[in-house]
Amino acid sequence: MALLDSSTGKLIRDYSIEELKDSAKLMRGYDLVALCAAGSGHAGGTLSIMDVTAALYLKIANHDPANPQWPDRDRIIWSGGHKAPSLYLGLAFAGFCKPQDVMLLRKLGSAFQGHPHWLKLPGVEVSTGSLGQGLSIAVGVALAGKLDDKTFRTFCIMGDGEQQEGEVWEAAMEAAHYKLENLVAIVDYNRLQIDGTVADVMNIDPLEEKYKSFGWDVVRINGHDMAQVLDALSVNRVGSAKPLLAIAETVKGKGVSFMENVAGWHGKTPNHEEMIQGLRELGLLDRVPYASLLEYAEQYQQQATRELNAKMPHFRRDYWWNHSIIMSAKMEPTRAGFGRALAQNGDDERVVCLGLDISGSITISEFYAGKPERKKRWISMGIAEQSATAAAAGLAREGKLPVFGTYATFAAARNLDQIRTSICYGNFNVLIAGAHGGVSVGPDGATHQALEDLFAVCGLPNMSVVVPCDSIETRKATTHLLLKLQGPKYLRFAREATPIVTTETTPFVFGQANIIRLRKVVNEFAEAFETQLSSAYRNESEDLTIIACGPMVPEAMRAAYILQQEFGWETRVINMHTLKPIDEDAVIRAVKETGMIITAEEHQIGALIWRVSGIITSSPSLYGVPVITGAVGVRDRFGESGAPWELIKEFGVSADG
Repeated sequence: MALLDSSTGKLIRDYSIEELKDSAKLMRGYDLVALCAAGSGHAGGTLSIMDVTAALYLKIANHDPANPQWPDRDRIIWSGGHKAPSLYLGLAFAGFCKPQDVMLLRKLGSAFQGHPHWLKLPGVEVSTGSLGQGLSIAVGVALAGKLDDKTFRTFCIMGDGEQQEGEVWEAAMEAAHYKLENLVAIVDYNRLQIDGTVADVMNIDPLEEKYKSFGWDVVRINGHDMAQVLDALSVNRVGSAKPLLAIAETVKGKGVSFMENVAGWHGKTPNHEEMIQGLRELGLLDRVPYASLLEYAEQYQQQATRELNAKMPHFRRDYWWNHSIIMSAKMEPTRAGFGRALAQNGDDERVVCLGLDISGSITISEFYAGKPERKKRWISMGIAEQSATAAAAGLAREGKLPVFGTYATFAAARNLDQIRTSICYGNFNVLIAGAHGGVSVGPDGATHQALEDLFAVCGLPNMSVVVPCDSIETRKATTHLLLKLQGPKYLRFAREATPIVTTETTPFVFGQANIIRLRKVVNEFAEAFETQLSSAYRNESEDLTIIACGPMVPEAMRAAYILQQEFGWETRVINMHTLKPIDEDAVIRAVKETGMIITAEEHQIGALIWRVSGIITSSPSLYGVPVITGAVGVRDRFGESGAPWELIKEFGVSADG
């Protein structure tokens, strides 16, 4: 069975093995085009899992594209949500959508998010992206099936590196304990993850023996042999009283020679030339209409851009970054400063860095790059944020200076209890890097865009929190937090290249804000401003104050420029790089001296404005002082896919918006 008309029970189409093989190959071709059109995504894993995808969606799973919520359908859950293009193409080839629509992958407003979202696209069972959670969801779905006396099967697709997440093993215990014979887990065993081979990053083997010891039946197959895939996943499990694990041995980047077995293609996409070469190697250059597909994606993008620009206010001229030869800015990701600081200060034998599988992306691997003598103090923990957090506490207890980091949404949310109890309660000296914070992470989408992390960490006793504004300030902040500040500390920085607005001589004092004033209009944006410590600043009776942190500081500076040029208003910009402890005196003075306070944060509104408002409402010296307040930030919504600067506009956190 497979594709069914749920109203009649009749097969819509019965695919032969040869047709399934051909479909898998075509899916790979469309995958290359979609990834090329998106400009970001995951080529390696989407290609490795495609044979399993074709088998599940076209032959094995019972479902009806005309009735996506058919109660008796089989459920397919993609725990490895980064392989979303494979899921989307499975749905497309099964008839849930058109293959050309998958070309809208990762584009603003598209249903084809960087990680799947079930509320946007019929056929997607659940929203995933945070690794390790899918098997738990599948356990719940399978349990519901048993409770309702349903006969549907639940399939869960995971990665091999994903087995490093502890939650996977909790779910594995539960599935066996409750004898979920209606649950089939599939591991895409391609042996590679972002930081290298799975065996080197954090060995998961012997995987077969481990699952068997948990009470599972296990079968090991060639994930590219369609007959083996069909045999393994089509077996009637009724009466077995055990869940089934299929370990599908695959090749990362399957079908494209220069991608095969290369870890670097995990989170990389082909350019146009590479796409053409891949299609040629697959024998699909004349079968996949890549030119029209790319044109379809481009037309969608142009319309999305027009609609987005229509939402933006219009001024007498264009003030956007580097759209003019005057007030132009040099750009660099703030994360670069984090890596430089670790490289510069890593000779201290107390410093130990823990890798969580995106080491190059967040630049923590700069700690040992070109310095092999430091490698012994580099500890790869794999995809295991909770355990790594507690391990960092143990290292700190023994006098080490542990540093760990990952996407901020995983560095401060998934492991929050470990941060609270293991680190903060004991007041341990641990530096946590909340990398890739905010919507500017871009096309990965909501699951990877940290918009709530500062709520959590700012609420923890003993925790210090710094959100630097550019790469230079990030380097200074990292050095201070690492070597000069005792106790738990959280450093939040962004992924996308943002303006450099400080210099080596710009002051950085932990706990004390900087005051920034526009002095002139010149070619170099940063040179147009003067920066002083808040304690040294003398009142200039500005019309308003903008208090900002992180990448919103350059946006606040640009807003000051726009307000002066368009309306003649003078703005005091406060770079509140230290959120905790916050510079209360800078806030109090701004209220008294300007009377209008606007906060700007690339976060859900509240992390900054609530702390500022708390100062205003609780300071006796401000009782009876009139003040107007406002807040710029994300307004109680999840992020979504799109280009970084598109999302800055869409979510209303640009100077123009």
